[in-house]
Amino acid sequence: MAKEELTKIPEIDLILGINEKNEIVKYINEALSHANKENILQVSGVENQQEFLDFGTVTHTETTRAVIKVQDGCNQFCSYCIIPYARGRIRSRKPQSVLQEIQKISQEGIKEVVITGIHVASYGKDFTEETLAEINQALGQAKQEYYLIDLLEDIQKIQGIERIRLGSLEPTLITEAFTERLVKLNKICDHFHLSLQSGCNATLKRMNRKYTTEQFEKVAQLLRQAFSNVHLTTDIIVGFPGETEEEFETTYDFLKKIQFYKMHVFQYSPRKGTVASTMPNQIEGNIKEERSKKLIQLSNGNQKAYHEVYLGKQVQVLFEEQQDGYIKGHTTNYMVVKIQTQKNLANTIQMVKIVDSNEAELVGELQ
Repeated sequence: MAKEELTKIPEIDLILGINEKNEIVKYINEALSHANKENILQVSGVENQQEFLDFGTVTHTETTRAVIKVQDGCNQFCSYCIIPYARGRIRSRKPQSVLQEIQKISQEGIKEVVITGIHVASYGKDFTEETLAEINQALGQAKQEYYLIDLLEDIQKIQGIERIRLGSLEPTLITEAFTERLVKLNKICDHFHLSLQSGCNATLKRMNRKYTTEQFEKVAQLLRQAFSNVHLTTDIIVGFPGETEEEFETTYDFLKKIQFYKMHVFQYSPRKGTVASTMPNQIEGNIKEERSKKLIQLSNGNQKAYHEVYLGKQVQVLFEEQQDGYIKGHTTNYMVVKIQTQKNLANTIQMVKIVDSNEAELVGELQ
């Protein structure tokens, strides 16, 4: 986004755009062969990139969970966001590559994969007829389209993977047709992170979000009808330009109504080059701080109330890390559970009875 400014910084020897990341070693070697800064290697940005840059089967760092990026770029142009300019338009990774990587991961004993992207809800929307023909040939299928739900159905078939968790989702992805297919996949985790940003329609319109609070509420109802123990989490921006006290209270009331399990609350900060950065009525920092605290308090209260419901109940936990005589892990609906034990239970799924709870986590006993 700021190549010309970066070239003025004397300590920088090499500038790469997102197009060049697959060949970073080659570019570094070329840069090292130059004798002076005047020969700095300049590259284009993302404007001409048409396909997902695929690293293939990559090395992952977590022992119990692997994050699989299946999509890059965004076409939404929310007024506060720089991503479409910095990352370019939507580009989907070919499913045969995704499935190959997950098959390799399953052979290494990892039980959970997280499917993610910059705008994962748009997965497959950029596939051309030629790409679809290649996909069908590789997968032995004959589909006229291939979207996120198709990918999830194919991941479901991979032996060894026991949990499929979805990253942040655009609410408009969740339709009756999508949910009907999704609920048939028994590996799908019943936790959905739906990016809301505001609970006020006027604010959503200024943000250039593509839905209303009424549509969002229907999405929440759809998921709660389909998954009996579902937990919904979300992102909220407070202090967006022009957000009046009345608009904030509208958001607060809507959030109370939806009752998210947890909310990630962000204070709006301008991003140079975005529409929102030049909007009038920018909100003062102290007001954003007050609104943020109020929503965080609501979120913490929600989480505590959800946890108390599980006292005495049994849940399945995928354990991850051992610390101070405890081992912690997550349920499918993303609650943190810890038990006291010296056993190494990492990367195992265990039945646990919940005996205590607090705002942040649950305490259990092995069954």
